[in-house]
Amino acid sequence: MNFQEVQRLLHLMNVEMEQEYAFQLFQAADGSHSDTLEAKEFTEFYKALTKRPEVQELFENFSADGQKLTLLEFVDFLREEQKEGDHAPDLALELIDCYEPSDSGKLRHVLSMDGFLSYLCSKDGDIFKPTYLPIYQDMTQPLNHYYINSSHNTYLVGDQLCGQSSVEGYIRALKRGCRCVEVDIWDGPNGEPIVYHGHTLTSRIPFKEVVATVAQYAFQTSDYPVILSLENHCSWEQQEIMAQHLTEILGEQLQSTTLDGLLPTQLPSPEELRRKILVKGKKLKTLEEDLEEEEEEEELESELVGEQETELELETQFESETQELSPRSMDKKEKVVMCPLLCPPICCQIMIQAPLPKLKSPLFPKQKSAPIICPSLSALVVYMKTVSFHSFTHSKEHYRFYELSSFSEAKAKRLIKEAGNEFVQHNAWQLSRVYPSGLRTDSSNYNPLELWNAGCQMVAMNVQTAGLEMDIYDGLFRQNGGCGYVLKPEFLRDTLSSFHPERPIGPFKAKILLIQVISGQQLPKVDQTKEKAIIDPLVRVEIFGIRPDTSRQETSYVENNGFNPHWGQTLCFRVLVPELALLRFVVKDYNWKSRNDFVGQYTLPWTCMQQGYRHIHLLSKDGTSLHPASIFVYICIREELEEDES
Repeated sequence: MNFQEVQRLLHLMNVEMEQEYAFQLFQAADGSHSDTLEAKEFTEFYKALTKRPEVQELFENFSADGQKLTLLEFVDFLREEQKEGDHAPDLALELIDCYEPSDSGKLRHVLSMDGFLSYLCSKDGDIFKPTYLPIYQDMTQPLNHYYINSSHNTYLVGDQLCGQSSVEGYIRALKRGCRCVEVDIWDGPNGEPIVYHGHTLTSRIPFKEVVATVAQYAFQTSDYPVILSLENHCSWEQQEIMAQHLTEILGEQLQSTTLDGLLPTQLPSPEELRRKILVKGKKLKTLEEDLEEEEEEEELESELVGEQETELELETQFESETQELSPRSMDKKEKVVMCPLLCPPICCQIMIQAPLPKLKSPLFPKQKSAPIICPSLSALVVYMKTVSFHSFTHSKEHYRFYELSSFSEAKAKRLIKEAGNEFVQHNAWQLSRVYPSGLRTDSSNYNPLELWNAGCQMVAMNVQTAGLEMDIYDGLFRQNGGCGYVLKPEFLRDTLSSFHPERPIGPFKAKILLIQVISGQQLPKVDQTKEKAIIDPLVRVEIFGIRPDTSRQETSYVENNGFNPHWGQTLCFRVLVPELALLRFVVKDYNWKSRNDFVGQYTLPWTCMQQGYRHIHLLSKDGTSLHPASIFVYICIREELEEDES
């Protein structure tokens, strides 16, 4: 490659630098003095181009000879800068064995510059704690103690008015870890229920296809329970078809009875409900009444069996006696009618065995318009009975732990402002579901953190719409194996909690977070169609949590450098309730004419953040990786001091 071709390649790689400096690197790599670069020469040129002076400086600060880090030097770095604590010596050996490229270095337990850089760019050098990526939380607590990844109008892949309904919506939601999916069911043609957004122009899909899709994809991403949130608008007849499809298609996956057949005292845990599908919906009776009925039916069955055996013996005896008293030509029924006084049990037997006439009950009419619930569908609702919300006092006095209410986003936010602590206590013993406003016809979303702060478990989102709100949502559920369940902080699981999300007081001690934004690597172009559209990147750090903790700061922009921009700026934040805080790192392309353009982002919970020198690997707007794009930062957390307060 000649110099002009190299320049063109640099443009394609989003590298803009002074021509003189680029030519110096080109000449230094051109060992053959042929004014072109062969394969090996281009490798040298690229190494010079991608040299990380900020990492080299950090390496030399801990290396006595500037060539390698001994085991003790690397342990010092892990303990002092990376805050790895007492397990730093064991960790150092593991990391050298994993990231040191040379066999001799591994044998001598030393780390070269290349190995040091490999470690910093790896999952171990990532800002997200690697031990929090798999399932690490206690999964044996009641369901109401967890945030549950939930989807709103899951069948829609577009807007709420004219969008397409598709089973693809369920596939995408379940694959991204959703554990609560919504199904709006209406009467369909040919006696088959259909799913769509009622009274709109959205397309329609058969209910049985939705159930089959859920059965197939429910546990591909996570083994923990899936909740089918049914919005039932069907007639009696089609509800029976719904119950039939749920029972036949889901089979053993369907949790249609309590776990042990006994009345529970609290909701079961995600662990107890592994690979089970729960139905959430209206129910005719309480769980207690259902279980009582089951016991009575079992007792009645056993009594009937006993009676029938006794009656069979009596009938045999009676027939042998009446044969002597009556002519052989008489009909058996006539014998029974003629001798009711001689053998009353026979009459009883006829009454028991005769089928009851089918009476039209005013309680269960067959008119399609009647707002009724079919018993067979009602019976499938076990731990998720939906009830209307009146007040927190009413719920405490009249409702049971397996009953739950749904709230619009507006109502939930109003309750947080008016009675935030009561809402927290309510969510410590009962499930709550929050759904987006009906005015969000474009399938936009709200900030879920406001609802999580009050302990609401199922904050349903339009998962088909990417953006800030879904970044926050995905950020929370990135931990714990992406299983769709995240354990709430302890103060949100206590029915006597004094926490108020709007006015937090009590044992909270503020933390000071220092973030030094050092550099960026291979940041993508915003507009790929323009060959010379080199970005002017800046980094914005946003913190979302309780209202006083929510803030944002940003660096200045670096002109014309998306390949290896350097900022070296420190941002400082004060956070009162870190257990509820999420951090969002956003790279923007500075534009003085309009709003800065989005380049990439990464969001994670405060509790999952590693301190020290860390790389943040950026994601696109829809959550896919932008590898190798990243930013390099230094993170430090400390207790707030008196001088900080002043």
